[in-house]
Amino acid sequence: MRLLSIVFILTLFGCNSKQQDDAKVVKKPNVLFILVDDLGYHDLGVTGSTFYETPHVDNLANESVMFTNGYAASRVCSPSRASIMTGKFTARHGITDWIGAKAGEDWRKRNRHDKMLPANYVMQLPKQDITIAEAFKEHGYKTFFAGKWHLGDKGSYPEDHGFDINKGGFHRGGPAGGFFAPWSNPKLKNKQKGENLTMRLANETADFISKHKDSTFFAFLSFYAVHAPIQTTQGKWAKYRKKADSMGIAESGYEMERVLPFRRVQDNPVYGGLVESMDDAVGVVLKALKDNGVDDNTIVVFTSDNGGVASGDHYATSNLPLRGGKGYQWEGGIKEPFFIKVPWLKSIKSSEVPVVSTDFYPTLLDLADLPLKQEQHVDGVSLKPLLEGNQTNIDRPLFWHYPHYGNQGGEPSSIIQKDGFKLIHYWEDGREELFKLPSEEKDTQNVIEQHPEIAKNLSNELSAWLKEVNAEYPLTDPEFDQDKRQQHLQNMVNKKWPNLEKQRKEVLSQDFKPNEDWWGSQVYKD
Repeated sequence: MRLLSIVFILTLFGCNSKQQDDAKVVKKPNVLFILVDDLGYHDLGVTGSTFYETPHVDNLANESVMFTNGYAASRVCSPSRASIMTGKFTARHGITDWIGAKAGEDWRKRNRHDKMLPANYVMQLPKQDITIAEAFKEHGYKTFFAGKWHLGDKGSYPEDHGFDINKGGFHRGGPAGGFFAPWSNPKLKNKQKGENLTMRLANETADFISKHKDSTFFAFLSFYAVHAPIQTTQGKWAKYRKKADSMGIAESGYEMERVLPFRRVQDNPVYGGLVESMDDAVGVVLKALKDNGVDDNTIVVFTSDNGGVASGDHYATSNLPLRGGKGYQWEGGIKEPFFIKVPWLKSIKSSEVPVVSTDFYPTLLDLADLPLKQEQHVDGVSLKPLLEGNQTNIDRPLFWHYPHYGNQGGEPSSIIQKDGFKLIHYWEDGREELFKLPSEEKDTQNVIEQHPEIAKNLSNELSAWLKEVNAEYPLTDPEFDQDKRQQHLQNMVNKKWPNLEKQRKEVLSQDFKPNEDWWGSQVYKD
């Protein structure tokens, strides 16, 4: 009898151990999604910058699958973010410009004297869409959001779209009050004067990870960095000013594009410091995963919402050899760092397959072995077969629709990319450009005359798709004045460009000082 009891106890213990082991095996993976605002493709060391220093992101990239032809769904922020949340292209969900941008006749208030009136657009994330956060929440995930939202005002905040916790997400698209406390953010209380906003968001995320390490979580860290206003500490500015000097400061830092000057060199020490602060913050969050023992079971995504700001805003960086930047229709406006780390997959290190930010939604569900929502993420495909090394291509067209002008010099246009070609249709005059991809060229080799049939077929497919999704279009402004437009363009050449060159030299001078306390980063005792 005693022997039978021992056997029963050992058997029961063995069953319990097996059940515990099985529980560990079947535990769903966590997800950490890192979205940087306005980060250009070449703003990282791992993607080619010799000026900016990003060791933590570089290390993450080397542990990830790097999609070298990864794209944002839009050239500006709100539309791109809505596409990540919904798995839909911008023309389909209707948020085609950054929320708050003027449209229709209100555009005339900008005094740009443009030929067209930008199309109207949806002003908040549609409630009928099931966001990626809601999809994970349905399956028991604890959901967390930190940072920039910019997808609607009250009633359309992160907590209204599937996030249990919201730290810092509201209607504003930039860091209200700047990057150093006190800031003006109703969703993120000030704690300590001079605190760095980027690091605060990282610490909030790290704290969330620590508290929920034993559950399953979906954490979305959406930095306000590296959006304007670009700010940094005196120490980081000095480091990158010295570096720019040692690399040789070019006499001129800008060239003229069609509408605005654009930055052609990476030598802004303030922006360099801002990028490094973002990288420092990424390091904090990745360390939190490791310290809490969840790094081996956490999928990590790293990307940006649009290209780096080469024109407009603070003219912060250069995306060369890619042409353009944020707001532009060329590669510099939409090509992004696009990294996915799946700790248990080691099949491939990189992929040249064109992918887009609408793909994140089905990919993450698929990697977590959760059911896909085909009727929701209609413009995304799961990249899991690529990540596993079981697929080498995806046969589909990609679409972009931006019936607006924006702040950075882009033109109202729509794009289709398919079979190694990209066609751009311009709404002002109906002209089209055709480029061969993938390429590190600056989108200057228009090959439409060499491939007229390809251009015609792509143009027809683009038109049919825009009609299918009921796209909105810009309208010709009946008050357009060509003389005023020409004068505006001359001012950009004769006034704006020289002023930018002057400002660049000031920021690079040894005695540069933006204000007494370096944007609030230096805390003095009263």
